[in-house]
Amino acid sequence: MLARQRQAVILEEARRSGAVRVSELVARLGVSDMTIRRDLDVLASQGLVEKVYGGATANLGKSTDEPGFEAKSEQQQAQKEAIAALAAGLVRPGTAIGISAGTTTWTFARALDSVPGLTIVTNSVRVADVLREAGQPERTVVLTGGVRTPSDALVGGVAVASLRRLHLDQVFLGVHGMADGPGFTTPNLDESETNRALVEAGRRFVVLADHTKWGVVGISTIADLEEADVVVTDDGLPAAARETLAEHVGELMVADVNEAEES
Repeated sequence: MLARQRQAVILEEARRSGAVRVSELVARLGVSDMTIRRDLDVLASQGLVEKVYGGATANLGKSTDEPGFEAKSEQQQAQKEAIAALAAGLVRPGTAIGISAGTTTWTFARALDSVPGLTIVTNSVRVADVLREAGQPERTVVLTGGVRTPSDALVGGVAVASLRRLHLDQVFLGVHGMADGPGFTTPNLDESETNRALVEAGRRFVVLADHTKWGVVGISTIADLEEADVVVTDDGLPAAARETLAEHVGELMVADVNEAEES
């Protein structure tokens, strides 16, 4: 088992039971005490668990916690790159797509340089900037208005009103969390309303979310799992989570992080 797969299992268990013990993880995963402690160090450095004597506790945070863009951009970079590369293959030249705010969708926007003739609607200042910097003359970028959030999303009545008048081929959504029951969630109530309007504007709804988003629940639901036509995630997602998603969403696509790094 690769390190990131072990860490995904550890994180899932911590979130399920609230805490994990090093001794129990050693027996379950068949690795050394030192290996488990290194895995916990990695998860703790990402803010996903809090180390305690003999193990770690899940750091689920509050349902309204909203990290800024810079903080989130440092996390799961390889996974986001792999997800972005796989999701870019879903985009056809000459189509109109929507892209929500977020570091995964920002990475996805950077992967679209080879797709010509796109019209892209976004409520993300960061996404609009990276698309503008690409300088493709055949590309049209539409930035909604609205009030800016800590994650550099534009939200609120102005953004919602503009999105409700649009008809897009596909919408690519980044999420704060995804779970069986709550669905796809966000910690920001205004962003939830804006993202729902973006989802409703698209004929096809695609979620981009790395494995650490599984089991995380924000205060407001954007959409139920069943509403997603496609979920693109990475191979760190535990088997049980894959089974749950595969049962609910139209299609589950899993990016191979090693393959993406080698290419």
